[in-house]
Amino acid sequence: MSDILLSEKIGPAFYDIAHDIFHHGHTHYDFSGGRGSLKSSTVSIIVPLLLVANSGTHALVLRKVANTIRDSVYAQYIWAIGELGMAAHWEAKVSPMELIYKPTGQKIMFRGADDPMKIKSIKVPFGYIAVTHFEEKDQFAGRAEIRNILQSTMRGGSVFWNFESYNPPISRDNWANKDSLEERADRLCHKSTYLQAPPEWLGQQFLDEAEHLKATDERAYQHEYLGIPVGTGGNVFENLELRKITDEEVSSFDRIYNGVDWGYFPDPWVFNRCYYDAARRTLYIFAEMTANKKRNEETADMLLDYGLTRDDLITADGAEPKSVADYQKFGLRCISARKGPGSIDRSMQWLQGLSSIVIDRTRCPKTAEEFISYEYERNRDGEIISGYPDANNHHIDACRYATESIWRMPGQKGKSDYTPIWNR
Repeated sequence: MSDILLSEKIGPAFYDIAHDIFHHGHTHYDFSGGRGSLKSSTVSIIVPLLLVANSGTHALVLRKVANTIRDSVYAQYIWAIGELGMAAHWEAKVSPMELIYKPTGQKIMFRGADDPMKIKSIKVPFGYIAVTHFEEKDQFAGRAEIRNILQSTMRGGSVFWNFESYNPPISRDNWANKDSLEERADRLCHKSTYLQAPPEWLGQQFLDEAEHLKATDERAYQHEYLGIPVGTGGNVFENLELRKITDEEVSSFDRIYNGVDWGYFPDPWVFNRCYYDAARRTLYIFAEMTANKKRNEETADMLLDYGLTRDDLITADGAEPKSVADYQKFGLRCISARKGPGSIDRSMQWLQGLSSIVIDRTRCPKTAEEFISYEYERNRDGEIISGYPDANNHHIDACRYATESIWRMPGQKGKSDYTPIWNR
């Protein structure tokens, strides 16, 4: 292989930290930044070079959920190896997902943290795992989960590197944001933005999109592109994961939950479509509709045009039994959500207690904005008032109704009293 000029492969913002890495100035490296900040691409460039420079070592790359790896961080590493001009020297395998350096047999292995036993059982053919990379650090449950993994992997060797890359969550109180503020002598924290990247690397369209968001929604721009935690600390939902939900993921969802919150004007009529992964306690919100000044027949037609049939259960706000009856008449399988004392608190606490609420911001922009901006109210002294505000929460309500059959189940923070009123 010819010599690689690293300054041509990583952005100027990373020159100093790369020097620190290759001279092993620290063991732990925290990379945070918004979109286009080059943090993940930089790590994927550096890791293969570390292995080549340190024979007998291997790398382990982790995401919280295994089925998100192939189209994200695995593809990122394949790109990096090509960018380094090393593609001919690496073998890409999918089962198990790994990249193998042909001259030595060293491996970059890709795993999901949703199966801890598989991580603990990882065996390398020789040497030891010297490099770990936690992609989307904020999706992990907390420092304890990362520490438990490192305790299983950081053993049997003399030198280690641990990389943690992520977009800072919107709330300042999120564990990942707080974690980066804790000083430790063996960790170097680095923050970057797209403004530090060579513009030609990002492309004009990326820059145009950033400028448009800056002009139309400054708060969203600061969070998404500058990586600033713009939340006040009063965010109701600290467990949001804003990312693309792939068509492949959607096709694997085996039970779909649909919810409707009635409205006409100024309150909108809204619809949401969800999937719940009980094993991982994760809710996926992957479709939305919203409308103003639409009659029940018109919104029913919207749902039928979307593809809903009598096989698709819709749980709707029970405050309008006539609207529920209308939907049944129009050919939709619609039932009323049950309201009662404590039902709002119960459903909201269930949502807050999930490991993650995954929202596709492209598929569900209004839903994402509601969940992000939904905050506790404060009194004039700035103290948080208990209870959940009943404002700007239409999609949140639709998701509560959609999942009612789940959060009312035994074992879901209370006794089940769910009784569908649908009669075909």
